[in-house]
Amino acid sequence: MTVIDRRRLLAAAGGLALAGATTACGTNTGRNHTGSGPALAQWYHQYGEPGTQQAVRRYAAAYKKANVTVQWRPGDYDRQTAAALLTDAGPDVFEVNGPLLEQIQGGQVADLTDLVAPVKDDFNPAVLAPKIWQDKIWGIPQTVDTQVLYYRKSLLKAAGVQPPQSVDELVDAAKKLTTGKVKGLFLGNDGGVGVLSGTPLFAAGLSLITEDGKPGFDDPAAARVLAKIRQLYADRSLLLGAPTDWSDPAAFVQGLTAMQWSGLWALPQITKALGDDFGVLPFPKDGPHGKPTVPVGAYASAVSARSKHLAAAKAFARWLWIDRTDFQQDFALSYGFHIPARLSLAKRARQLQQGPAAEAVRLATEHGYAEPLLWTSVDRNAYQDALSRIIKDGAHPETELKAVLRKVNAELQRVRRK
Repeated sequence: MTVIDRRRLLAAAGGLALAGATTACGTNTGRNHTGSGPALAQWYHQYGEPGTQQAVRRYAAAYKKANVTVQWRPGDYDRQTAAALLTDAGPDVFEVNGPLLEQIQGGQVADLTDLVAPVKDDFNPAVLAPKIWQDKIWGIPQTVDTQVLYYRKSLLKAAGVQPPQSVDELVDAAKKLTTGKVKGLFLGNDGGVGVLSGTPLFAAGLSLITEDGKPGFDDPAAARVLAKIRQLYADRSLLLGAPTDWSDPAAFVQGLTAMQWSGLWALPQITKALGDDFGVLPFPKDGPHGKPTVPVGAYASAVSARSKHLAAAKAFARWLWIDRTDFQQDFALSYGFHIPARLSLAKRARQLQQGPAAEAVRLATEHGYAEPLLWTSVDRNAYQDALSRIIKDGAHPETELKAVLRKVNAELQRVRRK
């Protein structure tokens, strides 16, 4: 998974990035059939991590009950998949940034409840939740990606600043850590508009959509916490115009910022550059009902409901993403740096047992949240636009959020009518 893919997954988790017709159709880079039984097509988006493509082809080759051909799909994978699921020429088994509510309601993906149920409690609950609709499970989480707040221990110590435990402390720390050459915090070149998403709301003890299907941020605490994010921008404590964006740790490693919000995938690079001169934190809590928060996201393995070999496709998905825990751990940690979606695998993974990596796993397990299935691209776009006006233009948070709430309520009514 490239850093762009991770950014899309976590900053817009659960949503189709773009809508429209298929662009490039990709290339069949699978393997010769070696198994017996029906022919199955398995699709992956194009990961940027060396060795991943060879690994998934090796997994497929190890399965002897079907002829599984892996297709590596460059280009706009979400568009390709959405279009292919409407035809008989699509994949049997495929990974998906979802599945989307529209795909579930449209009968495009198969119910996988019977596959996951025996091990349901072993999956990270935050990433499994968006795969569930009407008490049925529609996708099997593959790996977990998360974001954390990296801080430079030596810079905080020199400034007499403690790692921030609240949003107020984060605002104060960023201001104190800002000098002529170093900014206190990097949230991305847009000031955090693209990456923060619903994280501040969850940190204030709120949510995007409640468990009973209502907007979860119709509360004064939402405006309060977003006003504090605006304060970071107004104080000029944020690094803007960095050579690379938040998903790359270059600004942090090069000393352009004392703290940076980035992904777990950046941890090996930061460790190599800084040794033990850094730590990781969740997004800090805000207010009396707040809680530490980290966003999590997970691509899922899904099965097309139009597959001509539906039972065989489900059997293969179960074998790879339920039974073969060795392949699941290999996929998560041998080519990139991800958390296995299974809690038991994350707990025993050698690479995740100490230091900041172990802390990141704990944060993702105890404080992780994912965008809910009912949070659609319409909701997301309305909220992101409002967040931009609040942070960059100083727009009134209460006014902006009221407009977003109207759109979210209308969207909830629309999806419920389907």
